[in-house]
Amino acid sequence: MDILLIGGLWLDASAWDDVVPELEALGHHAVPIALPGQGDGSTSATLDDQVAAVLAAIDGASGKPLVVGHSAACTLAWLAADARPDQVAGVVLIGGFPWDDGKLYADLFEITDGVMQFPGWEPFEGPDSADFSDALKEAFSARAVPVPEGVARAVVQLTDERRFDLPVTVVCPEFTPAQAQQWIDAGDVPELARAKHLDLVDLDSGHWPMFTRPAELARVLASSAK
Repeated sequence: MDILLIGGLWLDASAWDDVVPELEALGHHAVPIALPGQGDGSTSATLDDQVAAVLAAIDGASGKPLVVGHSAACTLAWLAADARPDQVAGVVLIGGFPWDDGKLYADLFEITDGVMQFPGWEPFEGPDSADFSDALKEAFSARAVPVPEGVARAVVQLTDERRFDLPVTVVCPEFTPAQAQQWIDAGDVPELARAKHLDLVDLDSGHWPMFTRPAELARVLASSAK
């Protein structure tokens, strides 16, 4: 199966370099998606541009692909599923949840000169980065790509309720499946509260398992590729 891999904020497609061979060894075709504005030098890209890149990958896939989003890009994966509900096999969300209609995509940190820079490690102290060495933190910071304002502050627009029929797997790295279920039950994740086929899977890692647990992450993704 084609497995489309969408990195979260500040990541380019190379974030999946250690996951791709693991997925290939498990018999799947891994496709890291290069997002406009995250690695191509553009600061004018919009969320619509990024959605279009994911949709192009879906349209070019062999059969129905599994769409995987990480962190903020859980919403991006969900937007793509909303636009192509009949053309995807399912959605996997790693370390995050999809925003509902009308929310801002990722208005999380200060915008300076039209981009949202990686804010450093202070906001991610604790479980998010507990499995990162100092060297890995330095490497991450050096390769972090500023996110264009047109992506971060775009309004999420969802239109097709057939998205709720799709199988959804939430990979729970820095939080537990029990915590995720609690947030869903409390009404904090209305999109997933309406999902008809939802699995919550534990993964013992921090927020970026593609760097620290690539083999384990690949196995979780492969198990969702049915």
